[in-house]
Amino acid sequence: MYLLEEKIYFWLLLVIPIIVVLFLGVLIWKKTVQKKFAEKELLKRLSPNQSIFKSVLKIVVICLALACFIIALVNPKVGTKLETVKREGVDVVFAIDVSKSMLAEDIAPNRIEKSKQLVTQIINNLASDRVGIIAYAASAFPQLPITTDYGSAKMFLQSMNTDMLSSQGTAINEAIELAKTYYDDEEQTNRVLFIISDGEDHEGNVASIAEEAAKEGIKIFTIGVGTTKGGPIPIKRNGIVQSYKKNIQGETVITKLNTTILQEIANEANGTYIDGSSTNAVVENVTELLQGMDKKEFEAKQFADFKDQFQWFLGVGLLLLFLDIFLLERKTSWVKRLNLFNEE
Repeated sequence: MYLLEEKIYFWLLLVIPIIVVLFLGVLIWKKTVQKKFAEKELLKRLSPNQSIFKSVLKIVVICLALACFIIALVNPKVGTKLETVKREGVDVVFAIDVSKSMLAEDIAPNRIEKSKQLVTQIINNLASDRVGIIAYAASAFPQLPITTDYGSAKMFLQSMNTDMLSSQGTAINEAIELAKTYYDDEEQTNRVLFIISDGEDHEGNVASIAEEAAKEGIKIFTIGVGTTKGGPIPIKRNGIVQSYKKNIQGETVITKLNTTILQEIANEANGTYIDGSSTNAVVENVTELLQGMDKKEFEAKQFADFKDQFQWFLGVGLLLLFLDIFLLERKTSWVKRLNLFNEE
């Protein structure tokens, strides 16, 4: 496990390509001026030891040294001590709809990206709760088991897309059934499932499944993503819309937010329906809901001690600068023998 203490300093790495561009500009300028001054053969006689390779090598060494200094400013830290700590929280599982209807752009940037934004912001506001992620379309797939590692949760979340599952549909019932396996304590009373969906093309008797989940102590909150007006489902290639999904009759399919089914699921499982159009409103609503629930005590492993690693990069950077002092722009005997740039 590692941490980057001051990530903002990574922006300084943009200086390196600027230096390279300036160096190439100087080389071109020098070549142009030299051609005006004298012929190529005469220049070789006047400065026989001139080496392009040594100049390139010097700029490479300087850029590497600069990169090392910047990483030293970022100060990477490596975890050296792992300990078990007791925490109190709620087990929260997110079931995210990844069916093709989630590509509709009636809510910016589209439904699937909006869903990911919502869950990311909710996770950012969690304190000590455990989270799990499920992806579902015509079937449900465990994306991330229950964990306290929020970094991993957000990483898996960002990798989700509508191509994850080949079969299409919206099997909310399978997502609920899969979520039941995420809770590892039979006596646990604070089980929470958030279903993020547009409610389109649902399959099976979802209400009865939600009712059964409620009997097992699972509260289901549904978050509707999309608009009741709806929108077409774009078919893109390289990010450019080629056409829109059509039905058997050749008409453009308009997918609409189905709030009825989402409200029914939430009502059957002692939860509530939340409108997902405003990210801030959703986060505030979810945070308030979770804070009002009973907390369960559980054990989690985490790194308690991190050791600075900046000194290694600082040392390498200083070493590279020291070597640069001894790199002259004149040819040396070994460079002459290599003749890497056909200079002879």
